Amino acid sequence: MESHCRDEVKGPVLHIVVVGFHHKKGCQVEFSYPPLMPDEPHDSNRLPEEWKYLPFLALPDGAHNYQEDTVYFHLPPLSEDMKCVYGVSCYRQIEAKALKVRQADVTRETVQKSVCVLSRVPLFGLLQAKLQLITHAYFEEKDFSQISILKELYDHMNGSLKGSALEGSQVYLGLSPRDLILHFRHKVLILFKLILLEKKVLFYVSPVNKLVGTLMTVLSLFPGMIEHGLMDSSHYRPKSSVSEDLSLGEGVAGAEEFVSVSVTDITNTTSELQGEDMIQPALESLSSGNNAEEDSHFLKPPTCTSPESSESDWETLDPSVLEESSSKELAEGKQMGPELPDPFDSKPGTPITVQPQAASGQGGVTQGLVSGLEEDQYGLPLAIFTKGYLCLPYMALQQHHLLSDVTVRGFVAGATNILFRQQRHLSDAIVEVEEARIQIHDPELRRILNLTTADLRFADYLVKHVMENRDDVFLDGTGWEGGDEWIRAQFTLYLHSLLSSTLQQDNERLLADYGSPFITAWKISHNYRVWYSNKHPAMTTITPGHPFQGQYSVADVKLRLSHSVQNSERGKKIGNAMITTSRNVVQTGKAVGQSVGGALTSAKSAMSSWFSTLAQPASVTAQAYPGTATDVKQ
Repeated sequence: MESHCRDEVKGPVLHIVVVGFHHKKGCQVEFSYPPLMPDEPHDSNRLPEEWKYLPFLALPDGAHNYQEDTVYFHLPPLSEDMKCVYGVSCYRQIEAKALKVRQADVTRETVQKSVCVLSRVPLFGLLQAKLQLITHAYFEEKDFSQISILKELYDHMNGSLKGSALEGSQVYLGLSPRDLILHFRHKVLILFKLILLEKKVLFYVSPVNKLVGTLMTVLSLFPGMIEHGLMDSSHYRPKSSVSEDLSLGEGVAGAEEFVSVSVTDITNTTSELQGEDMIQPALESLSSGNNAEEDSHFLKPPTCTSPESSESDWETLDPSVLEESSSKELAEGKQMGPELPDPFDSKPGTPITVQPQAASGQGGVTQGLVSGLEEDQYGLPLAIFTKGYLCLPYMALQQHHLLSDVTVRGFVAGATNILFRQQRHLSDAIVEVEEARIQIHDPELRRILNLTTADLRFADYLVKHVMENRDDVFLDGTGWEGGDEWIRAQFTLYLHSLLSSTLQQDNERLLADYGSPFITAWKISHNYRVWYSNKHPAMTTITPGHPFQGQYSVADVKLRLSHSVQNSERGKKIGNAMITTSRNVVQTGKAVGQSVGGALTSAKSAMSSWFSTLAQPASVTAQAYPGTATDVKQ
């Protein structure tokens, strides 16, 4: 399909869109400027097939539970010369009786609408700040036919943003690594490594603004990722019908093993692939205004698949319903070998190829692989969100099929509907943001992601600097110590050191500080193979080795014990038992008398004091580990 905006739009903003909830048709586009479809009026409900999920992304599931909300989302490109389209939506609802002009189709007590900006540039925070003001003014008019303010918004944004470079202060507006560290503490490093391994990671929380803020803040820790690393992060195929999905499964089933993994890896993972669902639910008629009576465990195909359906099907699919030929196709796919085309290659002849090798080898990499991204002198950002690895800050329920689409090799996605969290078999890790909990289902993956002592030192160093009340120390190029820019600089140093360590001869000891199982898994990932296949002369200026490498000490033992107590189920049980025992000791002391009680209370206090020191490990200082980042080049 040809681009609908190439001729009309010269600036970074493609469209201003209003999405509303219709009591019969569900979520639908009510206004777009310029029109989403050529030769259509501004109030047309039609939209490109590639953007069929736009109404459900802009007006999120469960939005009726909140007075206002903000959504970040990604849309696939409309043509080959376009990249990912970045969307920001501000949702609000208003009582129908407050409207000055009440249209005939307003039959409910409240009116729900979202104002969206579709942009070429990932300036989420900046676009949100401008859009919230306009959305507020648009609702204050109490007459949604007054669209002149939306046209003015389009002209203003293109005028103010045209020609502006993607600078950190603009790109990272509204993203706070400090808050992320305070909430997740050392687990932020686990999230960082999960994404490096290109695993299927699902973030879950409500409302949406908290969800997308957390997910994008994690991505901001990867140098250059938001600015230049998301251009190919939304290249997926929208679902048209059940029959189309079945034919697609027949065509590419079993092909995904040949992308960025070796034959030996295929052998280990084939048994897992054979157990996954190959038929996905067709959910096209869901809307945000429905009641949440969908707490069932699996998704079923709805009775009607049109987005304009008058009823929404919140039903479930029995996971035992599998395509009969899936296992056969997987077996046939293995026999096809290198002749099988790469299902993630949008163009034949794309230079990014990873060839399977003999089972005795690790898998070769063609020299000079091209990531297609705008890289710096260190080869960053890494080509993580390419070749079928998606970044979807918010996923609508209608996109559920993407979690197990055979053309999607992985994802970092956000969801607010409980059905996503219940489908545990479709993801490698579920990040429950509210509880700061990371659920990793595979014991082997948990072993790979176990933090080493050096990693724990690094994480503790970050937590201490963020939590302690210290004098503001402004460092040239990285902001004040413990601030957002400083935290991002530490992760830049961590990644630079990791990459530099992989280039050294006899580097087993250097890489052991990052975790040997993690390094082994990362080296077969697509992003590492692309980076390693090219030369990056600037890496010679980076000192190899973990920034917090060094001899073990008593502080490390205490740090490891604290980590185990705070995060393992057994450790939590021990902690609860200690608290319960302390309470019983106090009660017993009061019962037997003051003298005995005083002694028992003293014993209890000593026990509690000892346990509390384990729960709060000793501070890791910059003097102890002089390799920390204070002047990392951005």
